Amino acid sequence: MSRDFPDLPESIQTVSPRRLKERLDSGEQITILDTRKKPAFDRWQITHPNAHITNIPFSQFLDDAGVEQAEELPDGIPPGPLVTTCAVGLASKYVAEYLREVGKEATILEDGMEGWATIYEQHPVDTGSAATSVVQLHRPSSGCLGYLLVAGDEAAVVDPLRTFADRYQEIARSHDATITFALDTHVHADHVSGVRAVAEQTGATAVCPAGSVDRGLEFDPHLVDDGETLALGDQEIAVLSLPGHTSEMVGYLFDGVLTCGDTLFLDGVGRPDLEDGDAAEAAAGQLWDSLQSLSDLPEATTVAPGHVSPTTAPRSDGSFTAPLGDLRQLRAFDESRDEFIERVTADLPPQPANYLDIIALNLGQQAAEDAEAFELELGPNNCAVSE
Repeated sequence: MSRDFPDLPESIQTVSPRRLKERLDSGEQITILDTRKKPAFDRWQITHPNAHITNIPFSQFLDDAGVEQAEELPDGIPPGPLVTTCAVGLASKYVAEYLREVGKEATILEDGMEGWATIYEQHPVDTGSAATSVVQLHRPSSGCLGYLLVAGDEAAVVDPLRTFADRYQEIARSHDATITFALDTHVHADHVSGVRAVAEQTGATAVCPAGSVDRGLEFDPHLVDDGETLALGDQEIAVLSLPGHTSEMVGYLFDGVLTCGDTLFLDGVGRPDLEDGDAAEAAAGQLWDSLQSLSDLPEATTVAPGHVSPTTAPRSDGSFTAPLGDLRQLRAFDESRDEFIERVTADLPPQPANYLDIIALNLGQQAAEDAEAFELELGPNNCAVSE
């Protein structure tokens, strides 16, 4: 339910989420005034090396009764131009109008944080091959990464998001290809999978790890296990078992690019407690084993993770990937099994919001309308254990 704010005479310009991201990426330093209540702000906010964030709840711009305009400007307003944001762009509009009325320069982020969550970027991944293409798909609001794999006129999308299910076929067409597979690396806990939606919209085959059945899968995708392959054009997608973050986790190896889900990130590894917190130590041991198994792959293998930290710099090709040889410098590859288990199970970060409902949705055990699914996954992913 939206609330009413005092009417102010100022007319305020807006900036689209995409344009704000472009400005930040270009190096522009931007001060953002987030007007949500502190718990909502603490849970997640715009994070970018060039964004400077201040949280002053909109209630501080109202009188003590919370009805009329406050007579005095709250303390802590940053100097210079501001971009205001809130959940959906209503409270921040009032605050921007207030600021303009007292002579400060302010712009509104269109649709607030929900608008920020609709940004979905494409980054080509350099495979070094003219026969294939790999496109990384990046949601900056949560750091979620997915991939489009292309060989000839066929494409596969890895870890698609339901929110963007209608975009994948268009992306594939821009590469003169049609989606034939929609693949999940695991049962996600931080976002609603788009595998079924993409399959329904495109006629592609939905693919999930065979171990998903043991977790209570209640729909009927094509199941894959370690050592199997899927034909894509004149190429193959090889399935590698990589349990640890979840018991059914797999990676997909395609022309030297390993989409490894939440097994290995550019600055850490997947957390081991989202499937069964009581079995976190056993899962961490599986994860250590999976990391060691990657030694069978060439050091030049491009690791394409399932998430990226908002402070991570992209490679020269614009993607958030790294050669496996570089990532072997992470301490996870030098620790003993016991040292690794002890470290990754200690001081785990908060679990993703609504993660149990999201898991149930991704297993097909629950249903949700698109708007509800979008709301459930707003916020950070919290699926990693950093170095």
